[in-house]
Amino acid sequence: MFKQEGYDLMGAAFEVYNELGYGMAEDVYQSALEVELGLRCIPFNAQVELDVFFKGHLLRPKYRPDLLVFDEIVVELKALKELSSEHDAQLFNYMRIACKQVGYLINFGKKGALEWKRFVVNDLHDRRNE
Repeated sequence: MFKQEGYDLMGAAFEVYNELGYGMAEDVYQSALEVELGLRCIPFNAQVELDVFFKGHLLRPKYRPDLLVFDEIVVELKALKELSSEHDAQLFNYMRIACKQVGYLINFGKKGALEWKRFVVNDLHDRRNE
């Protein structure tokens, strides 16, 4: 599911990591990845506000994943020494709220290698009308 799109996304992420290395702030990596995605003509939206519903009611808080790529892949970026299960849960929640089946958690902060995880969720449903 969206394997080529994910491959294209990760190619851009590896280019950013190869150019900048590790140790910078997350917003620097986000800006650089946005530039690289643009150079590769990969469609994306940054910091899209996602509505959250409870029992059919729109809640005031919004979720804002870092990127929505190809209008189908939710991307959460980090610049940490290591990822934790809380980061997995954050991406999973973004995927559920956006009703998107594919997500990538990309960590630019690990020394020596870009760290990333791909998630696929098949049991999503639209919660706006519940």
